[in-house]
Amino acid sequence: MKMTVSSAAQQWYRENIDLKPGDGLHFYGKVYGKTNVHNGFSLAFQKQKPQHPHYETVLEGISYFFDDEDVWFFTGYDLQIDYDSKIDSPTYTFVDEVTA
Repeated sequence: MKMTVSSAAQQWYRENIDLKPGDGLHFYGKVYGKTNVHNGFSLAFQKQKPQHPHYETVLEGISYFFDDEDVWFFTGYDLQIDYDSKIDSPTYTFVDEVTA
C-alpha cells in the first residue's frame, strides 16, 4: 500500500490547510460516505504531525501518512491523490495495490 500526492494536490493542501514544511496530514477512514472501493466509509484527513505512522511519504517537507489503526482502510490498495480544478478540491482514487 502506498500513497501518491500530485503536485497540484500538494499546492491545494498548502494553500487551504496552511501546510508548511514540518507539518503532517493524517489520512484515515471514517464511517459514512463511500470511496470508489469502500461502501459506508469515506476518507478523511486532519492536519497533524506524525508520531508513529504505519505509512508515510514526505513531499517538500510535509508528511502525508496513516497510522496503525487506519491500516484496515488502506490494505490491498494504493491511494492516488490528485486535484480537480472544476470542483477546486483534491480527488481520491483507490487502486488495487501494485506488488513488486
